[in-house]
Parts: sequence; C-alpha cells; structure tokens
Amino acid sequence: MENSIDYGPLSHLVGTWKGDRGLDIAPEEDGTEERNEYYETLTFEEAGDLKNAGRQHLTMLKYHQVVSRKSNNEVFHDEIGYWIWDADAKTVMRSFTIPRAVAVVAGGVYTESGNNEVVLEVSAAAEGSEWQIAQSPFMQKNAKTVSFESKFTIKGGKLTFYEKTVLDIYGKIFDHTDENELELVK
Repeated sequence: MENSIDYGPLSHLVGTWKGDRGLDIAPEEDGTEERNEYYETLTFEEAGDLKNAGRQHLTMLKYHQVVSRKSNNEVFHDEIGYWIWDADAKTVMRSFTIPRAVAVVAGGVYTESGNNEVVLEVSAAAEGSEWQIAQSPFMQKNAKTVSFESKFTIKGGKLTFYEKTVLDIYGKIFDHTDENELELVK
C-alpha cells in the first residue's frame, strides 16, 4: 500500500540519527558555564495526519531524543515531541516536553536549496510571541525559559543542528546552547 501522506520537508528527518560531536553549554550556579561533550540518538517516526477545527490539515513526525555525556555515559537530556507540517501555511512546527516541567510550541519556516539541503528553523518565547513556552511555577521563578530557537540542516544523510535556549537563571540571563552533527543510521 502506498503512503499518501505528504510530510513535506519533514520527510527528510524520518529514521534514526546518531551523533557523537555534541557540545552543550549550560549555566552553573556560580555564574560560570558548564561545557559537556555528548553523544545522542534522535529518532523520527511518521505519525500520520489530522485536521484541526475542520480546516487546518497537519502531518506530523513524533520524535525521541536521548542525550548522554561522554564523560560518564549518563543521560542528561531526554526529550519527546513532534515536528509538524502545515502545507497550506508553509509552516513547520515543533512541540515538545522535557522532564523539567517545560513544554515548548515553536513555529517557523523551512528552506530547500537546489543542492538537496533542507533547513528547518523554529522559535518560541515565554511572552509576546505566537509561539509559546509553558513551564511550572518553580521553573518560572528559578530557571525560566525566556526563549527557544532551533535550526536543523539536513543534507546527504547528515543532520546538523544548533539550538539556543535563553534562560533567566541564578539571577542572570544565560544563552544555553546545544549543537551536534548526526548521521542517518536506519
């Protein structure tokens, strides 16, 4: 049976990706930054399509990201979510939760170049944006996520990404960043 669902630019993500060149820069309580080299597995699966309010047609991939420190092999980030494609609006969306009581609904654009490169860019903010961040009262008071932006570039079986999460933590604003290069393994 032929799959008739159009995943648009998200079709380039389907599969399991692995990478071991990750760098996470996170804040420390003393005002310094912690730098963690890491490896990860990022799995994208087709999740079908749906209609919202009878008018908006969406297709989606569900994903699971597991990130481990190279220094001790411990998992320090586990994320579950969806990449969503709205073909009519030409919009990509990413909704996800992390087990710190934070949920993000980010939206944005994609570009495709003649050299088979696809770029997905999304962003969200806690305030003043159509794309929102929800977080528990504890996180709002102690480690508030102010904004989030993500850029995925897919080309030739490689996925590179850069993410920046702006945090209000330990009495200051901090740019928490993650980046990695992954290869499609299946």
